[in-house]
Amino acid sequence: MALPDSPTPTRREVRVTTNQAPPLVGHNVVTADAALSEAVVRHAGPDVLEDLAEIGAQAGSAEAREHGRLANEHHPVLTPYDRFGNRIDEVSFHPSWHWLMARAVGHGLAATPWEQQKAGSPHAHVRRAAGFMAWSHTEPGHGCPISMTYAAVPALRADDAVAKEWTPLLASTTYDPGLRPVAQKRGALVGMGMTEKQGGSDVRANVTVARPTSVDGEYTLHGHKWFTSAPMNDMFLVLAQTESGVTCFVLPRVLPDGTRNQVDVVRLKDKLGNRSNASSELEFDGTLAHRLGDEGRGVRTIIEMVAATRLDCVLGSASLMRRAVSEASWHAAHRSAFGSLLLDKPLMQNVLADLAVESEAATALALRLASAVDRRHDPHEAALRRIALPLAKFWVCKRTPGHVAEALECLGGNGYVEESVMPLLYREAPLNSVWEGSGNVNALDVLRALGREPEVLAAWITEVGLARGADARLDGAVDDTLAMLGDAAGLEVSARRLAARMALCLQGSLLVRFGPPEVADVFCASRLGSSYDGVYGALDRGDLRTIVDRTLPVA
Repeated sequence: MALPDSPTPTRREVRVTTNQAPPLVGHNVVTADAALSEAVVRHAGPDVLEDLAEIGAQAGSAEAREHGRLANEHHPVLTPYDRFGNRIDEVSFHPSWHWLMARAVGHGLAATPWEQQKAGSPHAHVRRAAGFMAWSHTEPGHGCPISMTYAAVPALRADDAVAKEWTPLLASTTYDPGLRPVAQKRGALVGMGMTEKQGGSDVRANVTVARPTSVDGEYTLHGHKWFTSAPMNDMFLVLAQTESGVTCFVLPRVLPDGTRNQVDVVRLKDKLGNRSNASSELEFDGTLAHRLGDEGRGVRTIIEMVAATRLDCVLGSASLMRRAVSEASWHAAHRSAFGSLLLDKPLMQNVLADLAVESEAATALALRLASAVDRRHDPHEAALRRIALPLAKFWVCKRTPGHVAEALECLGGNGYVEESVMPLLYREAPLNSVWEGSGNVNALDVLRALGREPEVLAAWITEVGLARGADARLDGAVDDTLAMLGDAAGLEVSARRLAARMALCLQGSLLVRFGPPEVADVFCASRLGSSYDGVYGALDRGDLRTIVDRTLPVA
């Protein structure tokens, strides 16, 4: 075979880089995200969107993304003993972890909105939700302690004295790490310990025992916890058995006199993803804790925390989708193949548009849920939140791994390399579908809510009914879903399908009412029509390029 009739490239010419996409840095992840910006304005107004511009700019900066890379490259390290043999159970983090945490807390992404809401701010939770989504673009692992701190406040309200002691510190915008008595701190963080090795999600199978002391409300804990993230946090909400059953407790890491509570960090988990964050196994042997709520009512006490962390699972997954499709469309806009930009190739447009529609639907539902928290005392909003949270947690989180995998593939081999950030996103993608109840747990929670609280179905019907008549495909999907509910005998075995359809109808209703017509049309045709087979890039209609252009960051 003859060689091409062209000069042999020199080494210098070979080392000249061409046709590679530049790093996606230096853009504002809030203002460049049309779906997020529109949802913020819809639920909170343009002033809130303007307020989020700072966090959006910082999240898209080269500095923040480098800190995210370093925090994941340098994993947390457990030191059980000091050099003298004293048990200290300390976990150390890379400085980039602390950089990210300080800014997340400083931007009010922890428990700040609860105090803002109490002070009369009507959109504190929408602002925080959008900020959490934006800041998660930097690195998702440190969002775990931020999320648990945010979620703890509703549970702490079961005891006025405990809430008054802790909430101001949890709502602080000052990041103050280190193990010290809470009275000496300017800000505090919360962790959560529910599951045990023999029970997992079945917390009523817990064997950790709480024994009352002579002090009112004080107990000693004896047992273990199988998954407790962020063991350096200042306080933990944990479940343990009393004579009356599973009970919730507030467990301080450091006691008021400065001594360390008896919390043995057995080991850190070696996880698939979320590697910047320390997830640990704990053992208790005479560990002091204060009862939160009544004995035997632990699940009911902590359920508000679970609901809030489920919201953050949805927010975090929607953020992962957005970051992934942004990287994919950015690559396609700068990479040429077979004579033109990838972005101009019809089939690539099909894939990117499909990913964009999934991301927009997730964002719309996530911010709708956050707006329900801002109106938590409205009966419709409370009922909608009760049913829509497990629906969104089930569907959005479960869609994320496939979405990120498809976005990674858009980058080809470059997407399989760590420097592209896509492997980090891919490893992170399954987490939110596992945390706070896996798919089956949330699907069954939907059935539980429907069976025990008739107002939640009424809230779902009302919400999807707001789009009635606007799209025949959506109307048909709603009718089919209601028909499924009539088969009481088969509901448990079909719980996943029911949860998926109910979530899709909510997303469809939001997009039909508020989304661009081209996005709503493609969503209803592909997700609610009869031709959808689950393969990204198989859309058969729509203004695909316009949809893709909504995902392109502006550097």
